[in-house]
Amino acid sequence: MIKVLIVEDDPMVREINEKFLEKIGGFRLHDSVNSIEKAKEAILREEPDLILLDVFFPQEGGLDLLKWVRMKNFQSDVILITADKNMDTVKEALRYGAVDYLIKPFVFERFKEAMLQFKQRMNSFEKNDCAEQEIIDKYTLNEKKKNVVKVDESTGGKGFNQYTYEKVLNCIHGMDGEAFTSQEIADKIGVSRITARRYLDYLEREQKIIMELEYGKIGRPQNKYRLKKD
Repeated sequence: MIKVLIVEDDPMVREINEKFLEKIGGFRLHDSVNSIEKAKEAILREEPDLILLDVFFPQEGGLDLLKWVRMKNFQSDVILITADKNMDTVKEALRYGAVDYLIKPFVFERFKEAMLQFKQRMNSFEKNDCAEQEIIDKYTLNEKKKNVVKVDESTGGKGFNQYTYEKVLNCIHGMDGEAFTSQEIADKIGVSRITARRYLDYLEREQKIIMELEYGKIGRPQNKYRLKKD
């Protein structure tokens, strides 16, 4: 189990992070604290594998803790979860080894993506004694994005974007060829049914999925979609 320390002074956000973490397998809450000082105590007591860290605190900032962790040569990795959109903060966090940077407010799917990517990387490193270039490239060049087809945002219309397009497409690939509705996609990725339907219509025009009509005993037929076989 991956030991996680949550460092967040807002009790509501801290509780959300704790509940999000509970939903993802393979992680254990090491501690959840509301100050940098308590975070240092928790790290000294038992070194966590991962720290979920806010930036803004009344006294010392989150970046100060990140630098302290590096100065003390702890092996803990750090993911920043913060409302700080300042690009200088982002650059400094990455410079000191933060493995991801989530901007509040964020959806569960983005949190889950960050955690699973970390777990996959950690497991991959533990299984391999030799650092093959292919393994390193997977986590430094973000190789999983290589074959993603770029969405034409002008064709999709206002509010149409690459990130949501990829979330919808990844969700569909996870259906293992089963038929699905726009509402099912909406529920899985955390968007409205109307938004999901727009992206599904776009994917149908791209001929990546096919739409089928499912007739019930009563009422109107229901639109169902399925990944198109190559």
